[in-house]
Amino acid sequence: MGRIVPCRSGAVRCRLGGQPRRTGMRGREMDRGLSEVVLDALQRLASNPILLIACDYDGTLAPIVDDPGAAKPCRESVAALRALASMPDTHVAVVSGRSLRDLATLSRLPDEIHLIGSHGSEFDVGFALGIPEAARRLHIEIDDALEILIREFPGASLEHKPASTTMHVRGVAADRVDSAIRAAIEGPGMLPGAHVKLGKMVVEIAVLETNKGAAIDAVRQQVSADAAIFVGDDVTDEDAFAVMRGPDMSVKVGEGESAADYRVGNPDDVARLLAVLVQFRKLWVEGSGAELIERHSMLSNLQTVAMVQPDARL
Repeated sequence: MGRIVPCRSGAVRCRLGGQPRRTGMRGREMDRGLSEVVLDALQRLASNPILLIACDYDGTLAPIVDDPGAAKPCRESVAALRALASMPDTHVAVVSGRSLRDLATLSRLPDEIHLIGSHGSEFDVGFALGIPEAARRLHIEIDDALEILIREFPGASLEHKPASTTMHVRGVAADRVDSAIRAAIEGPGMLPGAHVKLGKMVVEIAVLETNKGAAIDAVRQQVSADAAIFVGDDVTDEDAFAVMRGPDMSVKVGEGESAADYRVGNPDDVARLLAVLVQFRKLWVEGSGAELIERHSMLSNLQTVAMVQPDARL
């Protein structure tokens, strides 16, 4: 059974799992495995006027598999993201290390969901057209070097993207994985202008600097989000966790050190977490989360009137 556990001070430990049940608290649907503290955190998040929900793909919405081309998203997570994207002032994004074309093909998510590939650098299909010529030449050089390198490590494979090439080492013999990674870093990864990113059993060498945190900030600004949640499992997702602030929420999937606020075990737990968020967001959108009028204050200069909520929002 999955768990939410602390990643840093102030986070809580609780279980994820079980079946939804109805409680007496505002009659809301809740997941039996989520503690009241986490439920309250999700409910606070859901009550922000403009909300951004962002996730990684592999290891988060889809389980990690040996064949990257077979990584299909959990149906429950897709259903939850579709439901969230259909709600007013609720925006959904998937930020992946995959190329945008690959991400769109595998996820089959609707147009209402923002798809961002190549670790945050690919926002549209015309991205490749804007890559400088010098970077294109470097990319070819990196490709050629990696093609030669993988011959030394049976089981290794390459994934080609518009501005990077990723070497997958999940199929390499366990006692040779470190050597394969080191060879990529110390070989084509040392070329002038190359940028190396390490992930779970992958080494990516890019010709442009990429950052999921910058991508999240760009989408946040584009939709004017008041709060955001990011859920991810990989080392590259730490860039996104780092830009979470204020009312935001960050969730790490799986093991490993992380700056995230909470942790869940696997993509099935992510699906349950998203389902709970759908419930809370729907209740808030429909007015169940509205503060009683008696708890508001009124400000007026005899020309304009403003209602002030208990949390000081107008």
